[in-house]
Amino acid sequence: MWRLEYPWVLAVAPLALISYRLLPAYVQGRAALRLPFFDTMAQLTGKSPSRPGVSAGGAQLWLNVLVWLLLVLALARPQWVEPPLTHTEPVRDILLAVDISQSMSSDDFRDAQGQRVSRWNVVKAAVADFIDKRPDDRLGLIVFGTGAYPQAPLTRDHASLQLLLDQTAVGMAGPNTAVGDAIGLGIRMLDEAKEQDKVLILLTDGKDTGSAVPPSRAATLAAQHHVTVHTIGFGDPESGGEDRVDFDALREIATKAGGQFFLAQDGDALQDVYATLDHITPHEVKTLQHQPKRDYFWAPLGIALCLLALWHGVAALFSLRNGRQHGADAMSDTKEATWTST
Repeated sequence: MWRLEYPWVLAVAPLALISYRLLPAYVQGRAALRLPFFDTMAQLTGKSPSRPGVSAGGAQLWLNVLVWLLLVLALARPQWVEPPLTHTEPVRDILLAVDISQSMSSDDFRDAQGQRVSRWNVVKAAVADFIDKRPDDRLGLIVFGTGAYPQAPLTRDHASLQLLLDQTAVGMAGPNTAVGDAIGLGIRMLDEAKEQDKVLILLTDGKDTGSAVPPSRAATLAAQHHVTVHTIGFGDPESGGEDRVDFDALREIATKAGGQFFLAQDGDALQDVYATLDHITPHEVKTLQHQPKRDYFWAPLGIALCLLALWHGVAALFSLRNGRQHGADAMSDTKEATWTST
């Protein structure tokens, strides 16, 4: 679509006509010889005297008008505006902190066919489904066991995120459960994010066993850094030893960090938890529109300059030709006078 950046400049187009009509003609001062009998000589020669000033033929007048209009058009800055380009940016960053301690290998869940599957397979399927449902968010993945490690940075490349999730295996981060360290790592990763909404979803099937930062303290730090932490307890609360999940600690973490605590006893419950989280953190994107513009002010300006150059070039050629013709005529007259005198 064509448009003018400064259309109001076109209002000065009639200025040339107004100036031509109202302003006096330019007169260049030149030396002259005064003759008291000038009128008599004009009558004898049959020529009428012309007033001093700038005389221009019709062609030159129209050329000046055309050049003026082209210059005004160039000042108005014609542009070609392309169709708008729409770009969407996420307004939320979500980190998934997943427990891959040794207890996640327990085959105490059943799939849709009734076959026993490990906790990790159920968790991985639920996380993968959650990633598919968040195409507009930046997602990242933290895995933790004895230590916490960033498996995938915050990214919108969800295909790579799914690949890294598939390559994650139980026991890669050690046999124990460092819940507090996972929260601390999530805070550091989200601190570098530019979005205001920062969410950490923590899933574990055990209680904290020796984190450098206690989970309660990590939850307080998360609240101070404006990071919302949702916790998901996964496993059997009646089991003994270190495999027993501490629901009270997870509930306290969620309360301090402004999130919610969820209990997932089986695969279906875990799917429901992620569906609930999808509603708690709805899709929000920031849409940016940009219309590329190409300036074409150089086109009328170039045409005006070319017309002026062509006109003056042709005028110079005619002047040179007339000069040579007058020189040849003068030389011919001189030779004729010489021959006559001889």
